[in-house]
Amino acid sequence: VVAGVLVVSIGGFVLAELLDAGPADADSDLFFEDPVADLVVQLLGIAIAIPVVLWGARVIGRRPAGTVSSVVGRLRWGWLGRCAAVGFPLMAVQIGVLIAWTWNDEPVGESGTGFPGWPVFLLSLAVILALVPFQAAAEEYVFRGWLVQVVGRAVRTPWPAVAVASLLFALAHGFGELSGFLLLLYSALWWGWLVIRTGGLEAVIVMHVANNLLAFGLAAGFGELASTETAADAPWQAMVAELVFAPLYCLTVARIAGRRGIERVSP
Repeated sequence: VVAGVLVVSIGGFVLAELLDAGPADADSDLFFEDPVADLVVQLLGIAIAIPVVLWGARVIGRRPAGTVSSVVGRLRWGWLGRCAAVGFPLMAVQIGVLIAWTWNDEPVGESGTGFPGWPVFLLSLAVILALVPFQAAAEEYVFRGWLVQVVGRAVRTPWPAVAVASLLFALAHGFGELSGFLLLLYSALWWGWLVIRTGGLEAVIVMHVANNLLAFGLAAGFGELASTETAADAPWQAMVAELVFAPLYCLTVARIAGRRGIERVSP
């Protein structure tokens, strides 16, 4: 953990130095005044949860670290790829629907500074593509991997654990709009069900990565990386869209898993 914190700190300060970015104002929620440097620190700060969780499973839980990933003791990359073929197009459609629906309320980019220019945009995309998959996966390892397994073992059934982990997942994003909290809780419950149904984290990692890549990519393009808003601030339209798209993805993937004989329990 200490090593991870040091890596994040050093990486953030090195990038800040390269970008000539000073620290943010004392009353700011950001670490650095440059949004790209700040994004690196925030993403790495979450991503270090992956080795921490795997270490905890191996050393404290006294079991193979890979059992956090799936019932077969590792990430099933082929299965993850099939989930991506479903999840990425579906997430693109969902975000497109949401943008079209809310365009008259607040057009995309209205609250940002506008296109930052190609050098900054491409640097932002490089950071997003390199780090967001690890950040999104880390949240899944914590909330739908380790936490569900630990609580599930204590109560001898996974479903109370899914409920507890889903609530904590929603709360971890902060307090914003009621619609945002309900969206996070609703999504987390479906994703928790999908983890149990497919015996691993692959399907939910895909959807989380797809969501965050598209969201951060749009933010980078419209100069909104410095925004402190999270999914907890999502409008009611996003909640309504999630009512449809979350079960659509989860039920589709669960059906594919059943047809392909994806393992649901440890061999």
